[in-house]
Amino acid sequence: MSAPLGLVVGLAAEARIARRLGLVAIGGGMPAGAEAAAEALVAQGVRGLISFGLAGGLDPALRPGDLVIPATVRVDATDYPTSDLIGPATGLLLAGTAIIATRTAKQELFRTTEAAAIDLESGAVAQVAQRHNLPFAVLRAICDPAERNLPPAALSALDQQGAIGLWRVVASIATNPGQIPNLIALARDAGRARRALLDAAQRMNWRNTAPLS
Repeated sequence: MSAPLGLVVGLAAEARIARRLGLVAIGGGMPAGAEAAAEALVAQGVRGLISFGLAGGLDPALRPGDLVIPATVRVDATDYPTSDLIGPATGLLLAGTAIIATRTAKQELFRTTEAAAIDLESGAVAQVAQRHNLPFAVLRAICDPAERNLPPAALSALDQQGAIGLWRVVASIATNPGQIPNLIALARDAGRARRALLDAAQRMNWRNTAPLS
């Protein structure tokens, strides 16, 4: 029996989906946590690494719930090619070090890089995979589209275990109640993204983690 795949996720909700496909480690949504999670999976003997979860859209054509399987992950000025672990890949994904919260910043990144999306974990996963000579891939679903400004509560909600800190969200809303409509829209679109990931995971699991088509 072949070794399992290792999936690095940022959120506990993503982990519940990803466990259909292999071993899972939660990085808490930041590069350092993702690196530690990927190294822990390597230590367990996985045959490849997948960065799995949500992403921010940079390409204005991408809508919430659209899947992104990039051919390249860019970390600073270095490009890391992905493998075909989960199927045909295309385009570029940026590895960020901080959440890109404004539509102006997203538009500028798309103008200068033509990257489809951005997340905070895939770059660290790519670097760990290269370090250990393992294949890696990225499966991400768009959560916040390019035209959206993220509400302040979304920037402080996660803890290091990838769970939503309800009291931090409540405190942010109390300080700035005007963000509530954007929070509702973000929650709705996060649900769409998670359903897209679940559908993809179910297809992969049914085919014994064969590539998506």
